[in-house]
Amino acid sequence: MATDYDAPRKNEEDQSEESIEELKARRHDKNSGKVDEDETEAAESFELPGADLSHEELAVEVKPKQEDEFTCMSCFLVHHHSQLADAEKQICHDCY
Repeated sequence: MATDYDAPRKNEEDQSEESIEELKARRHDKNSGKVDEDETEAAESFELPGADLSHEELAVEVKPKQEDEFTCMSCFLVHHHSQLADAEKQICHDCY
């Protein structure tokens, strides 16, 4: 969105008055609360659990855990050893 830096600036009082006026105008608009969305189209975009994904292929190469990596025992993500916060508990900095 383009910004006109030469336009006069409005103070907070002007902005709050405009927003109140806009809200009052919207209150009288009967269609403002309705959402224009086709339910069938929206339902087609959702994937249900247990859906058959046998025809799908991975788009990422999955590699085994490397020697300089560890699995966090809190979030179960594989991190580099530089992210190790507690070596005894095997917890990363994010979970510590």
